[in-house]
Amino acid sequence: MIKVLVVDDSSFMRASISHILSSDKEIEVAGTAVDGVDALKKVGEIRPDVVILDIDMPVMDGLTALSYIMAKYQTPVVMLSGLAEKDARIAIKSLERGAVDFIPKPSGLISYDIDTIRDEIISKVKIAAFVNVQKMGIVPILPGGTGKMPVPPMTKKEIVVIGASTGGPRALETVLAGIPHGVSAAIIVVQHMSPLFIPSFAERLHWESALDISVARDGEAVMPGKVLVAPGDCNTIIEQDLEGRKITVLRGFDDSALRIPKSAMVQSIDHTMEAAAHAYGERTLGVLLTGVGSDGAIGMKAIKDAGGRTIAEDESTCIVYGMPKAAIEMGVVDEVVPLHGIAEAIMRMVC
Repeated sequence: MIKVLVVDDSSFMRASISHILSSDKEIEVAGTAVDGVDALKKVGEIRPDVVILDIDMPVMDGLTALSYIMAKYQTPVVMLSGLAEKDARIAIKSLERGAVDFIPKPSGLISYDIDTIRDEIISKVKIAAFVNVQKMGIVPILPGGTGKMPVPPMTKKEIVVIGASTGGPRALETVLAGIPHGVSAAIIVVQHMSPLFIPSFAERLHWESALDISVARDGEAVMPGKVLVAPGDCNTIIEQDLEGRKITVLRGFDDSALRIPKSAMVQSIDHTMEAAAHAYGERTLGVLLTGVGSDGAIGMKAIKDAGGRTIAEDESTCIVYGMPKAAIEMGVVDEVVPLHGIAEAIMRMVC
């Protein structure tokens, strides 16, 4: 049974969220709190498996409470908050401070239609319960990898597709910060995240690295040295035409083949990797970072089948060892590398 503490200053929201969670036989609402100070007290008393936390609260706001929870109790936290699009940076900030995930309330601070995201709330609480929060702090630099010995690439890679899910925002910051400006390959990033937050996420990545990073647009050319972040709520693929390789954004796609709950993601790493392998062949490099489920394993296989190379994050630094593990167990990973060694491994493949 997963014990959850629900924190929201609205009595209606506390009752509604508690009702949603209690409707699942695997979840127990162990308590509620009305603000950040109350939340810290209840976390210490109840020791929940997961905290579901609002941001805009009196006495102590959710971001401040989150920092204390991570520092003192290292308990998985899912943020559930009313958030205007212009404030999406707050969502990214909460992920940076250690939140496992961020769910926007469907219609503001007091959402009378909260039941419309019932499945997403339950799914993300269950995912959070299995997150190793101790790995969400600063990861120490580890020497070398723990997988196969590195093998120099036979062909210089021209496209890098990086996939990530739970724990991905921090991992991607680390990887992209280690890649220099002017890298000769194009880079596509697919992060499982609400499309509402993708623009702020891409902006954050841009300011934290030396790279040219932006959200991918339909019809945009794939260029060396450019990092394009998949926009979410769609599939982002690469297609070849007479003018070169371009991004194609497919909306309304059939996600029945994806291997994690629909509510937990909005785009497929597999589809992007498969399209890259088709367009670039042996000049493709696939990278899988921390994340729940198995999305990306089929894509890594497609890259291997095309003659490309693949890298997976080592279990020792993964927040959730799901996607890398699935690809490794499928036998489609060339190198298994701790997080702080992945940028270097990528550069060996593209230089």
